[in-house]
Amino acid sequence: MNRPNASSKKILVIGINFSPELTGIGKYTGDMVEWFVENNYKCTVVTSFPYYPFWKVQSPYSNKFYKREILKDGMLTVYRCPLYIPEKPGGLKRLIHEASFFLSAFFTLIYLLFKPKNDYIFCIAPPFHLGFLGLFYRFFKRGEIIYHIQDLQIEAARDLNMLKSKKAFKVLFGMEKLIMRKVDFVSSISNGMLKKISNKINREISFFPNWVDTDTCYPLNNNAELKLVWNFDANDKVILYSGSIGEKQGIEAILDVAEKLRTFKFIKFVICGTGPHKDKLIQRAKIQQLDNVSFLPLQERHLFNSFLNMADVHLVLQKKSAADLVMPSKLTTILAVGGVALVTAEQGTTLYDVITDNSMGVVIPPDDIDHLKDAILDCCTKDNAQIKINARNYAENHLNISKVIRRMMSNMQKTVYSEPKGIKYLRLDRDAD
Repeated sequence: MNRPNASSKKILVIGINFSPELTGIGKYTGDMVEWFVENNYKCTVVTSFPYYPFWKVQSPYSNKFYKREILKDGMLTVYRCPLYIPEKPGGLKRLIHEASFFLSAFFTLIYLLFKPKNDYIFCIAPPFHLGFLGLFYRFFKRGEIIYHIQDLQIEAARDLNMLKSKKAFKVLFGMEKLIMRKVDFVSSISNGMLKKISNKINREISFFPNWVDTDTCYPLNNNAELKLVWNFDANDKVILYSGSIGEKQGIEAILDVAEKLRTFKFIKFVICGTGPHKDKLIQRAKIQQLDNVSFLPLQERHLFNSFLNMADVHLVLQKKSAADLVMPSKLTTILAVGGVALVTAEQGTTLYDVITDNSMGVVIPPDDIDHLKDAILDCCTKDNAQIKINARNYAENHLNISKVIRRMMSNMQKTVYSEPKGIKYLRLDRDAD
């Protein structure tokens, strides 16, 4: 284990989601911090208690007061801040949820003003307004702010009708633009999101894609045996959706397709995960008597690689309205295990382009039940060996966590200055290793 020394660079990470959350943004932030620590960066994380995607605090945490954790032989300090967590998150409740974290994290940052300075300040959005916390800290302590956008939160709220006030959106977009003008670097995870962000503000945006640990997620050759472990027949074709069960995913389509394919007894649908809409889906499946659909909880980390390898087809579903506003976090691990990804995405979106250009999955239009049904049947009856090889190769060459983060940290040393404003930009270097 690396121990702190005088030459260690110091990093402050501000984000509402973090380890030990197993899915979504918290997983990626946790992986990133772990990589930093292993590579001799001393890290401080200001975050919440783990709650996602269950929308309740997970044991052994309580969310009653602040908590400090000193880990990794002192190389990692985690400050967990209490916050309001709604059981059923909606538009207003989400706003209160995020505002409560902003406030409690603000008091933690005041405390950190009396601690040694950090060289880099990573602000993970959403919530988008955490950038203000980074700016507050930099005002007193200096350091370079990396404002990393995982989801285009405001557009998603607007397009999914989570908020409806035009005046409110005008204010929110104005706040976001102010943050992006003031920080040192802005980064995001896909070409489509880079374009959308560039349309908001005249500055270059860093390409900082989500990654995967290709050493812990990898292909296995005992697919039939693994099915027995999860109580399926060795000859079943398992169609898996694993991840958050919320509004952006359009998971209701799985039940519609399962009903159409119920006569194909060898096709089994598995919905694994949790989220605000899971109970509704379970009730609907019971009403429709869909005995070809199983609901499973999130799998433990040590089982996850085997679980993904058990599936024959992996569903990556998004509604049309969410195109290029978010990138499905589950896709990286699907590619790493050499899985067959069946993706809903419109032509011209980043998701569509990256899958088709690299021949590493099947892409169909979103919100088309008949097309989804036909694609599942096709995937269950054809040879997908080349797709699996292409998926694994792409993960190793482009999504390996060490390559992605090393490239990002290296590029942060290559800055260009805009005159006369003197704003630093992070140069895009997509051709680097």
